[in-house]
Amino acid sequence: MSYKILWSKLAIQKIKDIVDYISIDNPVNAKIFAQNLFVKTHRLSEFPKSERIVPELNQEKLREIVYSNYRIIYRIENQNIHILTVRNSREFINFE
Repeated sequence: MSYKILWSKLAIQKIKDIVDYISIDNPVNAKIFAQNLFVKTHRLSEFPKSERIVPELNQEKLREIVYSNYRIIYRIENQNIHILTVRNSREFINFE
């Protein structure tokens, strides 16, 4: 069973902002960062529960991938993976 990965506008904008920031000092690393981020999220289509539950929310359907200094927050819903946002790992997540 394969899940469809859907990206929110917020998540795409956050990635763009991170890549733009990294590009200031190192455009090559920025490109590598983005490629690796998408590779990490792509595996969710086969293994949606392979990553940890967001600790501060403790909800089975809300999970995260920790990549570099960032947290890729996603929700599992039916046959879809909704990538909700990408945050610095020091940021507290609150969806209320």
